[in-house]
Amino acid sequence: MLHELKTLPEYYGAVLSGQKTFELRRDDRGFQVGDTLKLREYENDEYTGREITRRVIYILRGPVYGLAEGWAILGLGRTR
Repeated sequence: MLHELKTLPEYYGAVLSGQKTFELRRDDRGFQVGDTLKLREYENDEYTGREITRRVIYILRGPVYGLAEGWAILGLGRTR
């Protein structure tokens, strides 16, 4: 499944450079390992036109380790 998500510039840049290999998201979309995230850079209430895709390779769902129920940490890998 493909999920299109808004991403602020500082987080977009970190994912693009490889420094950030995860997404912290509200767990309201039925994320599954193998899903594709289209991260669309969003600034000043509009899309900038930059986007990247990443594959979900791991999911940690709350409540666990201080992560609240209804939230998930998505491990990101490159798409093929």
